[in-house]
Amino acid sequence: MNIKKLYILLLILLVSISAKSQESVEGSLNGVKFTILAAAKDAKKIKLDDIITFNFIAKTDKDSVLLSSYQMGQPAKVQVQASKNVADLMDIFPLLSINDLATVSIPTDSVFKGNDQDRPPFFPKGSSMIYTIKIENIQTMAEAMADRDKALEEIKNAEKDSVAKYIAKNNLPIKSTASGLMYVVTKASTKIMPAAGDTVVVSYVGKTLDGKLFDTSIEAEAVKGGLSQPGRVYEPISLTIGRGEVIPGWDEGILLMNEGSSATFIIPSDLGYGPQGNGAIQPFTTLLFNVELIQVKPAKK
Repeated sequence: MNIKKLYILLLILLVSISAKSQESVEGSLNGVKFTILAAAKDAKKIKLDDIITFNFIAKTDKDSVLLSSYQMGQPAKVQVQASKNVADLMDIFPLLSINDLATVSIPTDSVFKGNDQDRPPFFPKGSSMIYTIKIENIQTMAEAMADRDKALEEIKNAEKDSVAKYIAKNNLPIKSTASGLMYVVTKASTKIMPAAGDTVVVSYVGKTLDGKLFDTSIEAEAVKGGLSQPGRVYEPISLTIGRGEVIPGWDEGILLMNEGSSATFIIPSDLGYGPQGNGAIQPFTTLLFNVELIQVKPAKK
């Protein structure tokens, strides 16, 4: 969203709220000046420990936009706590209610007091940091946690659905472990199986269920999948099982293989990179690995 659109949106918000407003409050708190356009008179105020969702625009007093939740595509969410710095807005939030719109002017001399070496050039002495804030939601911690748990459950169910569809579409004879790891042995072998603590040599191809290649130890596969890994030496990798050198799905899956065998692992996010993801791998992503166990080197007993 460009700056012109941001200002148009802000103007619409101001007009909308002003039309309904029953109260406009101006004041100063700890040197911070504020103007509040209240959406409703006597509405419930934000309390300490509440979880609030709000949109904001932060800019210099020369109208240069520094940061905007509208540009980021989603509102901010924080827990209201005791203020540690005038710039954290924690003294201002308890003055606000849901749907309130506030303009806050923070003197940068207070923000950088004792740390003038950290002052950026666009905040010279005597300048101000200007925030425009729109409160979108107010929740107790219990309410926010319940919403988070509901959202996580929906994401996990969507992940399970995508796995089920992938298995059905590809008609895979899947086996599953108690942990949720799914696998298919694509090349059998009767040679030695590894144990925890053993070192193994493997080659692999890693993809998401939609077929996007994100990692491989095989150069031909990288070229075919358009994967760029500058400086990568393409060769089988060596790892020790059970030491957390790889994601849990790998540690478990390789223990199910024989030396010389190959398998496909379908690794749910619980056994992969979980809710945080990893680089190109998005949070709550099921991973598909084609793995060949080339060699098992038993640990010295």
